[in-house]
Amino acid sequence: MPPDLSSATDRPEPPLWPMLRRFLPYLWPKDQPALRLRIVIALLLVVASKIVQVYGAPFALQGVVNDMAAGDRGATTLILALVVGYAAARFGSVLFDNLRNAVFERVGQDATRRLAATVFRHLHQLSLRFHLERRTGAVTKVVERGTKSIDTMLYFLLFNIAPTVLELGLVLQIFYSKFGLWLVLGTVAMVAVYIVFTRIVTDWRNALRAQMNDLDTGAVAHAVDSLLNFETVKYFGAEEREATRYDGAMAAYATAAVRNQNSLAWLNIGQSLITNVMMAGGMGLVVWGWSQGQFNAGNVVLVSTLLAQLFRPLDLLGMVYRTIRQGVIDMAAMFDLIDAPAEVTDAPNAPDLVVGPGHVRFENVVFDYDPARRILKGIDLDIPAGHTLAVVGPSGAGKSTLARLMYRFYDLTGGRITIDGQDIAHVTQTSLRAAIGIVPQDTVLFNDTIGYNIGYGRAGASQAEIEEAARGAQIAEFIARQPGHYQARVGERGLKLSGGEKQRVAIARTLLKNPPILILDEATSALDSRTESDIQDTLEAIGKGRTTIVIAHRLSTVVNADEIVVLEAGEVVERGSHQALLRKNGLYADMWNRQAQERAEEEGALAAE
Repeated sequence: MPPDLSSATDRPEPPLWPMLRRFLPYLWPKDQPALRLRIVIALLLVVASKIVQVYGAPFALQGVVNDMAAGDRGATTLILALVVGYAAARFGSVLFDNLRNAVFERVGQDATRRLAATVFRHLHQLSLRFHLERRTGAVTKVVERGTKSIDTMLYFLLFNIAPTVLELGLVLQIFYSKFGLWLVLGTVAMVAVYIVFTRIVTDWRNALRAQMNDLDTGAVAHAVDSLLNFETVKYFGAEEREATRYDGAMAAYATAAVRNQNSLAWLNIGQSLITNVMMAGGMGLVVWGWSQGQFNAGNVVLVSTLLAQLFRPLDLLGMVYRTIRQGVIDMAAMFDLIDAPAEVTDAPNAPDLVVGPGHVRFENVVFDYDPARRILKGIDLDIPAGHTLAVVGPSGAGKSTLARLMYRFYDLTGGRITIDGQDIAHVTQTSLRAAIGIVPQDTVLFNDTIGYNIGYGRAGASQAEIEEAARGAQIAEFIARQPGHYQARVGERGLKLSGGEKQRVAIARTLLKNPPILILDEATSALDSRTESDIQDTLEAIGKGRTTIVIAHRLSTVVNADEIVVLEAGEVVERGSHQALLRKNGLYADMWNRQAQERAEEEGALAAE
């Protein structure tokens, strides 16, 4: 089953450290020594930046103040040198930080790329059941947030938290050696209070943020679903209904976003209060020591400069903590996708399917999508190599399920399917699907060119092979009339093409694949009679010499099949040739007579017009 992506607030917040441990391999990849070297160099630049920042600029500025306070005009050259040193230290800190970013950028981008590729590959390995039950907008949003979070978390963990801890240690050492234990204890207390306050408020804000993300995901998922069903919306005149639903989802998101932003204001106020109290306390301690003759004027500047520098990363600590916590939430949702088990997997050490003549058998096949509702009840079919088997029956009889089982989109509940005596459950899925071609009822094309969609049938196909397949599917003349020819774009899901044109692209794609076994899954049922007749001739032509399974609703398309099987409620109730089934005067004959009457009525209506 797909992971529940609907509401993060209903699930417990994922623990931080287990998620970070899972995330560490992307930070320190075993097979990438060059990336590891970049991380080491970046960390060395972090240390260099902090040493220059703590020991360079503050002490240089202290020296300037003390020498000027002494009133010795002859020390001007030394004072100017200290000013230059102060500026150089500040520049050096910026220089090291930016060199660090430049060195590390490749690490972050590579980690993001590898994580995104891992998720995308796993999504394609999941079962058809997962994808039928998914919400496309919700899944893509989860993947987008999760992959982006890894780069952000890498940056903040290495270049904010770690440097802040280092800087705090250096500042405490200076405070202890020059000003005593009291300033050290005050600084530690301030940092502790700051961290506790930030964590409490940020955890509160995380709940608000999670709710806001859920509402955002729901709004995006609804928008994507609505736009993908653009035609259905138009059919029922539901544009305003869809807009109202979307506006309602966005209004709920806006309310949550306002609460989230208001909580940020309270966090910033509390953080500022804590840091400024500490600044006043530290400088006041030095001023009191100066009044006792213990410290000089430059010491006030030293303390204020060190605390101001320490406050800058601490002021970001709240944002960093929020970002890391949010990154953990986003990555947990994405790892839920990665952890979703594949329902259909290859057996250990499964061999590739070796296709000979192409003899297909269904042996006592039992299948159900849900244990409470059995779809196929002991189906036995035998399709000799090069023969055509037609499967007909009323809606819901289980016809299209046969095609899905042939492709092993689901594992059987009982029985087995063999190709040339090989159980398809015991061979690799890749080799099995390479041996089967399908022309489906609903052909969905990629939003790309006609040439790309035909060429999708076989990776690496040449332009000449694509054009030959188009001629075989009798769509070459149509393509020649298009601006750009094979570079003409077909639109989202192929909406720029008619039903017949999309079917011919699907036929050309299958011709290019050139499989020994062919499935025609109600390939003409959505077409008008004239287009159906034209495409039916093409389908019969490409089926010659192949083992073909025709799943049909219109019986006129299967009269020439070697054998016709009639399914009803998941069972074979009749089988034989077209003429033999008519003579039986059973379900097939009844369906034939009913469809013949419907055709006669349609022809009469057209004649009347």
